[in-house]
Order: sequence, then structure tokens, then C-alpha cells
Amino acid sequence: MKTLVALTALTAMAASPAQAGLFGKKKDPLANPAYQVTYAEPEAPRPAQPNGAIFQASAGYSSLTNGARAAQVGDIITILLVERTQASKSTSANMDRSGNIGLTPPSTGPFSKLFSASDVGASGNQGFKGKGDASQSNALSGEITVTIAKVYGNGTMLVRGQKALTLNRGDEFVQVSGLVRQADIGPDNRVLSTRVGDARITYTGKGEIARASRQGWLQRFFSAISPF
Repeated sequence: MKTLVALTALTAMAASPAQAGLFGKKKDPLANPAYQVTYAEPEAPRPAQPNGAIFQASAGYSSLTNGARAAQVGDIITILLVERTQASKSTSANMDRSGNIGLTPPSTGPFSKLFSASDVGASGNQGFKGKGDASQSNALSGEITVTIAKVYGNGTMLVRGQKALTLNRGDEFVQVSGLVRQADIGPDNRVLSTRVGDARITYTGKGEIARASRQGWLQRFFSAISPF
């Protein structure tokens, strides 16, 4: 009977939308629209009207100060991943409290028969000591090439892109999106990840190695409902 109840509960959990991540098919990491590549417009821009100068933009010439720096939707920018964070926190507390009181009973008179030395002595002690430590460090290095999705009037650009690597026994995914200033882009169209505003950097993987580092669905279920 207990086995039947347990199987019924697991079946209901599998049918529940909230538990679809345990039994349902996982989404493809590359299908996230927040990191989809943006292509340039297929049609060529209208040629500029001749103004009498020797070098015309319609012939393929650009400003000497601009060069081949990315500045339009669909242009390619390389993000240098140089993320490194480190945080630590330590707290401690110590408290000690003690007190005592003592009275000497009268040795003569009628009250000497009512009290003794053991009845009028009192003492108390209280103590507390606590300590906590926490530390965390992360590092990510590498390169990923993204495209310009939008260009805003203040000179900032929305960039996004992703990279999929199929390695032995697994796949690796690197996804980046954020805002970049034109002034931060180097002459080789590279920019540091620390210069990307509102950056979203995701590094995930799937395969045998990734599955081996995760708990099984049944163990995750019992971990979620365990009161300990």
C-alpha cells in the first residue's frame, strides 16, 4: 500500500507543470531570444549624393577617424571575458554576563531563627559566543564574438551573441548580452567585458560530465521536501 501511494505521488508530480523541469524535455540553450544573433539589413544603403569632394562615400570610402570600427546593426564585436570577482565576510560576537548577591542574616534577635546563610545567597552567569565566515571567488576568461543588435541615439549599442562548443563527452555554451559604448571599442573591434553595461554572461554545459555533476531527479525531489 505504501509503495502504491509513493508511485501515485511521483506520477502526480510528473504531470504537474511546476515539476516539468524534472521530467520534461529541456529547452535548447541556443534558442534563448536574448542572445540571438542580429544580421545586417540585406539591402545596401542608399549612396550619398556627390558633393564635389575627391573621395565619396558611395565609392566605399569612410572617415579617417572611423576606419573599420563597428558602429552599425549587424557589425561584429569581440568581447574579451576578463571577469573576476571575490567577496569575503566575517562576523563575530562575544557576550559575557555574570552577577551575584549575598546578604548576611542577623545573628541575634528573633530573625536569626528564620534565615540561614544558604537562604540569602544568589548568583547567576550568562554567556554567548558566535562566529560566521563566508567567502566566494569567481573567474572567467576567454573571447566571444557578438553582433550589434541596436544602436541608440546617445552612442551606446546593444550587443548580444552566443557560442556553442561540442567537446568530448559534452557541449559548452557561452552567451553574452549588454550595452557597449562606441568609445570603449578598440581599433580591432574588441572591448573588455568589464566595459559592458547591464552585462548578462552565461556559461553552461550539457552532456555526460554535466549530468554526472547534478543530483538525480528522485534525489532532488526528496531534497526539496525534506524538513532537515
